Formats: sequence, structure tokens, C-alpha cells
Amino acid sequence: MNSTSPDGSILDKIVTRKLEEVAESKQKVSVADLEANPNFNRKPLIFKNFLLDEKRTGIISEFKRRSPSKGLINGTADVAEVTQAYNLAGASALSVLTDTDFFGGKAEDLFRARAVNQIPILRKDFMIDEYQILEAKSWGADIILLIASILTPQQIIDFGKLAQSLGLNVLLEVHNLEELERSICPHLDAIGVNNRNLGDFTVNIQTSFDLVDKIPSEFLKISESAIDNPAVIKELRAVGYDGFLIGENFMKTDNPGQAIIDFVNKL
Repeated sequence: MNSTSPDGSILDKIVTRKLEEVAESKQKVSVADLEANPNFNRKPLIFKNFLLDEKRTGIISEFKRRSPSKGLINGTADVAEVTQAYNLAGASALSVLTDTDFFGGKAEDLFRARAVNQIPILRKDFMIDEYQILEAKSWGADIILLIASILTPQQIIDFGKLAQSLGLNVLLEVHNLEELERSICPHLDAIGVNNRNLGDFTVNIQTSFDLVDKIPSEFLKISESAIDNPAVIKELRAVGYDGFLIGENFMKTDNPGQAIIDFVNKL
């Protein structure tokens, strides 16, 4: 990755820090410790069953305190309260940020969301090591995220295989056709198109429309970022998307739970 580009600088920083963080975590918590957590023996929920459930909305609602592009989004929201509100409003799944340095998330957020919700939870983080997949299982996640731009095709295969062997669902995130084509493998459940350009953090919903027909039909199709209007969901659904990841749009309000209710009412 070209570290002089804006893309390189922020994404490289995150990945460099993540490598240090994982090394530190391995020192503190052994694999045996992770496997000893009661969540490790829990059977993960099947993402597809909730995403395609007609009684739900297809929305994957995100709990996110801050981001590198926006800074602080919401410093006061309570993770248990907000995720329960998302669930009650008809979210098909939850996305919980566990990256601390750049997004203000923590493992505890996932534990707390898991304790009060019986819908699938995505551990939203930058996965660069198999250890993090074991962490995700141990913390109560049902879905892991693999970001194509920071992984090799072989890593995607290996991480996907391990996750699925643990019963976890795998969401691959791509930003363009080249990433999609080099990263598709059988060990994925869903493919998400991120409409945010990681180079300059601009968003363009057109990315989802351009790539939808390039995603093989055996995978769930998810559109991520830049979804701030119920009309957009109707358009995305019409072209073949099953799920819609929404974070900032709800979290930037004083009451994210009410924000999703208002949004869903317009669907």
C-alpha cells in the first residue's frame, strides 16, 4: 500500500497499531483462556436467517462512538440500551466496533450487546490475525468482518475457513471490482460493498449499484456506508441487496434508538 496516500496513512496506521495490539493481547489472554469463555461454546446465530426474515428490516445497525474521519460521533450512548433499541426497531443484525484507538470501541461493548440481544452481532474490527477470530467467538460475536484491502486472498481463505469451522458467519468487505474479484472464495457468507473511499473518506452510493451484479448470487449482498435515507434502501433492495449497514446516521443523533424507529417508519 502506498503510505504517502491518505488511504495509506490512516489505514496503514490502523493496521500497524492492530499488529501491536494483537501481540499484546496474545501475551495477556491465551487461546485456552478464550476457549474457556462460556460464549465460546455458544452456537452462533445464522446471519442469513435474520437478514432474509421478512419481519425484519435488513438493516445492520452499528454502535460506533467515533471514527477517524468524523472524530467523536457519540460519547454518551449506552451500548446495551442502544443495541436493544435497534433490535426492537427491527434491525436484522448489530455491528459493534471493538477497535479502541481509532473508533473508541472495546470488547466489553460486544459482551454487553450480546447479553441483551438475540439477533446476530458483527464484531466490527480490522482482522489481521486468526487470534482475533477466536476472540470474536469468545466475546459472543456471530459474524466477523474481513476487509479485502488489508488482507491477501490466501488470508481471506484461511480466516474464512477458521471462522466457519467455529460456526461464525463471514462478511467480506470490498471497495471496488478489483478487490472483489481477487477475494471471492467459498469460505464467505456475505459480501459487503463499502461506499466509503478509504483514500479520502468520501462516500459514493454509486459504488454499490456498480458492483451488485458482480457479486455471485450464492452470497448475501450488503451495502455499507452512505445510507442516510430510507428511499436509498428501497433502490438498493430493488437491484438485489439483502442488507444495509448503517452506523453514523443513527449514532450522530441524541437518541439513536428513536432515530432508527423514525427511519424504519419511512420504509
